[in-house]
Amino acid sequence: MPFLAADIGGTHARVALMRASRDGAHGVETLAYRVFACREFATLSELLKVFVEEDAQVPVKHCVLACAGQIMGNEVVNDNLAWPIQLTQLRHALSLDHIAVLNDFEALAYALDGALTDDGRHLCGPRSSPGGTTLVIGPGTGLGAAVHVPGPAGGVVLATEAGQMDFAPNSVRERELLAQLAPNGGYVPFEYFVSGPGLLTIYTALCTLRRETPALDTPEAITRAAAANADAIAIEAVEIFCASLGSFTGNLAMAFMATGGVYLAGGFLSSIFELLKHSAFEVRFLHERSARALLLHVPVWVTEHGRHGVQGAAQWYLRHGMAETGVPQSAATCGTSA
Repeated sequence: MPFLAADIGGTHARVALMRASRDGAHGVETLAYRVFACREFATLSELLKVFVEEDAQVPVKHCVLACAGQIMGNEVVNDNLAWPIQLTQLRHALSLDHIAVLNDFEALAYALDGALTDDGRHLCGPRSSPGGTTLVIGPGTGLGAAVHVPGPAGGVVLATEAGQMDFAPNSVRERELLAQLAPNGGYVPFEYFVSGPGLLTIYTALCTLRRETPALDTPEAITRAAAANADAIAIEAVEIFCASLGSFTGNLAMAFMATGGVYLAGGFLSSIFELLKHSAFEVRFLHERSARALLLHVPVWVTEHGRHGVQGAAQWYLRHGMAETGVPQSAATCGTSA
C-alpha cells in the first residue's frame, strides 16, 4: 500500500509517495517526490493536499511525518515550524486512516544505512571507523541531532533536543557576543549561534559591537560575502559559526562516544563546505580535551539532507509495521486504529 512520507522543516517540506520494495529486501520505493517552500502554504494540510492531488494522484490513507521539534500528545511543538501541526486536524483534513510522527533528525539517523553515508564529503578525522555509535547533526532553520546505536534489527535511534543546550563561549569574542545577546544573563541555547538564523544573529551582533550598520540581511548573503572575501564582518561571523559548530559537535561526540562517526547534514553546510573545511571547526572539535585520543579517531562528514529524511521516515514506518496494520509501535501516532 503506498503511503506518504514527509520531512517537514522550518523552511522546506520534502514529500514523497512511497511503498515497501517489491523485492522483499525491506527497502522502500519512491513513487513520487517533491520539495515545497513552507512559507507558500497557510497550513501543512494544504501543502500535503497539493502533493496528493498533483503528484501522488492515488488515494492515500497512511502517512508518516518527520518533523522538527517534539511531539507532545496531539501536537508537534517547535518554534521553527512555519505553522502549528495538530495531528487530529491533519488526519481529518486529508481523510487519513493513520498518521505517525517522529523527529526529523531521528528519521535521518534511520537513513544511515543508505545513501546518507554514501554521498558525504570528508571534513576531518580518519576516512573510516571501526564502527559504533553514530551521530547525525544539522544546523538549518534550527539545530537538530540524533544518535544511532548499532545492534540487532538495525539498532536503536535516539532523538535529541541537543540544540537547546546552553551555549558555552570559547573565546573572548564569543563572550562579548553572548553578553550582547543576553546582557542580563540567562539562557541562550546553542541554536541561537549554530543555525542559519544563528549566523545572522552573530553577524548582526558583531555589527553592533563594531558600531556599524548591517549591510547583509540573510544567512545566504553572509556566506556569499564571506566566500568572496568581500565583507570582514561576514568573514568573522562565519568563522565564529564554524568554530561553535566544532565545539557543539565535539561535545556530542564525547557524550555519546561516537566512534562510528559524525554526519553533518543539510544543504546549508554543503554550501559552505570550503569555508568550514578551512575554519577552526576541527580545532574546536578536538579542543585539547581529555577525550582527544577518542575524538582523533572519529570521522566527520558533511552530507546533503536531500531525500534522506523521507527515506529514513519511511524505513522507520515500515520497520514498525504501520504501513500494513496502522498499529503504532512507538513515537506519536493518530488514527482510527489508535
